[in-house]
Amino acid sequence: MQPMHNIPARGGLNFDETPFLAIWEVTQSCDLACKHCRAAAQPIAHPDQLTTDEAKVLIDQIAAMRVPIFVFTGGDPLKRPDVFDLIRYAAEKNVKVAVTPSATPLLTREAIFKLKEAGVVRLAVSLDGSTPEIHDAFRGLSGAWARTIEAIQWANEAGIPIQVHSTLSRHNAHDLDNLCALFEKLAIVMWNVFFLVPVGRGQLDDLLSGEEFEQVFGKIYELSHRVNFQIKTTEAMHYRRYLLQHNLEERRMGMGHPHAAGAGYEAGTPTADAQSRTAGWATRRVNDGKGFLFISHVGNVYPSGFLPIHAGNIRETPLADIYRNAPIFKCLRDTDQLEGKCGACEYKEICGGSRARAYALTGDPLAQEPCCIYQPKNWIPQQDESPVVGHSEAAGSLVTL
Repeated sequence: MQPMHNIPARGGLNFDETPFLAIWEVTQSCDLACKHCRAAAQPIAHPDQLTTDEAKVLIDQIAAMRVPIFVFTGGDPLKRPDVFDLIRYAAEKNVKVAVTPSATPLLTREAIFKLKEAGVVRLAVSLDGSTPEIHDAFRGLSGAWARTIEAIQWANEAGIPIQVHSTLSRHNAHDLDNLCALFEKLAIVMWNVFFLVPVGRGQLDDLLSGEEFEQVFGKIYELSHRVNFQIKTTEAMHYRRYLLQHNLEERRMGMGHPHAAGAGYEAGTPTADAQSRTAGWATRRVNDGKGFLFISHVGNVYPSGFLPIHAGNIRETPLADIYRNAPIFKCLRDTDQLEGKCGACEYKEICGGSRARAYALTGDPLAQEPCCIYQPKNWIPQQDESPVVGHSEAAGSLVTL
């Protein structure tokens, strides 16, 4: 019997061979100064960013690996003059490209229609608050909220599915109900909730505690049963554990769907959504370096944009070789190497904790998830294990949800 961590992911992908999602930072150039920014973006492009020809070689490699989703991010992709040509080239190679532009004057109606014409399959924009006051303060630019709303409306007009990203921290955790009410009016297809990893401009004081994570999970779970769009989480892998626990509890109480999540748990792949639009994403078992990779503007490859452990450069080594053979990627895909309670957890095959957050707070990418309060059934705490971020480690009082 093969080890559970080698079982192909839902949809047939073997994460030891092929990622489900690859993200390319097409440029570091951006005109915003967002508080959480991983990239520490600058107005001027880096002189050593990948050339057009090098970018096409990268796209060829993504096509050869048959990566299902390839995201152009930044910085701001629209700051790159050849971005439309590169999207068109990818589309010709049957690579499905999503783009995450910044809400600047470059994001015009004309630009959105050009993205559609070039072959973009999804547009992802950031909206961190239901009001301009919340969002613009976070993004560091007055008018960013209004421009984002306008861009969503233009994308709907162009027929591009819209995904909204919200970075969740102390500044907006109280605003989730209002955000969802706004999203329903805007006809989005997915809400991607990013849980803060304190790197780049992301600050430790903004990080929610383990208890607050659970409160937010409860709110997301509640919302997922009544909104008309999908909800997924990023860098909150333990939401999958929360989702399974509550779906199974609903089944026991006779409240769940007859095919509720849990039927496929032994293989790490729950079989239905249990009336929750989050389940399809929650069961993919993607984690940093496990079904996921990040390519920087200069071609460096990392397990995640939030996990800055260099694994190689595509100018020197083929992308497939880096993903499949680099020690950090192989290590992160082996759940037997997880430490602390993550290593002992019965949910580690579908969760595994945020490797990026573990690294950011402890310096060890295999350490236990710092913001998870769940106690595994067979876990015996050791004195030298990293602590869970709780009330005493996190600034301020619990958010009210």
